[in-house]
Amino acid sequence: MLLFTPGPTPVPESVRLAMAGPTLHHRTPEFEAIFAVARTKLFELMVTDEVVMLASSGTGAMEAAVTNLCHRKLLNVNAGKFGQRFGLIAQAHGLPHTEIVHEWDTPATVGEVMEILRSDSEIDALAIQISESAGGLRHPVEEIAAAVKAERPEVMVIADGITAVGVERIDTSNIDALIAGSQKALMLPPGLAILGLSNVAVEKIGNGRGYYFNLASEIKKQRQNTTAYTAPTTLIIGLKAILEEIEKQGGLGKLYCDTARRAKATRFALEALGLHSYPKTPARSMTTIDDPDANTIRSLLKSDFGVNVAGGQDHLKGKIFRINQMGLIEPHEMVWVVNAVELALAKMGRRPFDGTAARIWNETYYKTMLSKAKGEE
Repeated sequence: MLLFTPGPTPVPESVRLAMAGPTLHHRTPEFEAIFAVARTKLFELMVTDEVVMLASSGTGAMEAAVTNLCHRKLLNVNAGKFGQRFGLIAQAHGLPHTEIVHEWDTPATVGEVMEILRSDSEIDALAIQISESAGGLRHPVEEIAAAVKAERPEVMVIADGITAVGVERIDTSNIDALIAGSQKALMLPPGLAILGLSNVAVEKIGNGRGYYFNLASEIKKQRQNTTAYTAPTTLIIGLKAILEEIEKQGGLGKLYCDTARRAKATRFALEALGLHSYPKTPARSMTTIDDPDANTIRSLLKSDFGVNVAGGQDHLKGKIFRINQMGLIEPHEMVWVVNAVELALAKMGRRPFDGTAARIWNETYYKTMLSKAKGEE
């Protein structure tokens, strides 16, 4: 079965083998050495002034960012379940919050964010998804963050990059907290969250807030290559291994380029079959199709062609399907996925099978690769 859900993603064999070694105690020089390597490589991935690892899902990092960086009032963009989650976190901690609400296919704009910030001086933090995985939507986070910092530099910009980190190069120059999760583009099992922080964010954190998610405690300890509480040792060993594997396969630049070309080729291939891309601005992390037969297509992909893709949630349940683009994915696997979608449509009697999907995918993906190669000669 090919796992093509947008998290958890498949774990490469080399990483599984690294995590299968003897268990290490987290308060030992041996583990601290592994932690130090993983932490150093995280700075290259996150491109931030500070990095923190947390033994939690990505939601834990979202909560840590809100509680440590929002002291008065949160502005959050809700264009999906995960954007909504930022508001629910604020509510759970008794923090006032204002919400910008959009349908799950519609990105936020600079204008609407700035209009609210200009009218409410109490807001001291903005929380937004880079890639909102509920609908595969890409928000213009970098543009929004630049506008916020130009006019209200004291406002902390919290960017959920759980399905963006490791997918594309993110401009972090105006982002104060960048969030990542292990089970997405980092191709690890769930349970490890990562925060990249600006120096301004570290200063605002001060002595931190809360207990387990007190970022000041973690920053202090992790600068010493250890953690405030029990470290997820196996996952950090896996993190070191996957970052080394990415380097071995050409580095982050190649990973970003491959992901962009694969996402574009998949979208073009499925649109050539008459299918419709759901988000107005698609993220590179997944290909999202809205279709009245989404459940039937998903069922046939799994039962007849060995491909497991994700469906929709809440009001999009049964109305969309989402194909993962994150991680080290072999081209032949993605060709089989689009081919399987075409076969499923043929089984449903919607269009005859003629190999269109595989042809368009190959033309789009490999023409781009050949053009890039010629440009480098």
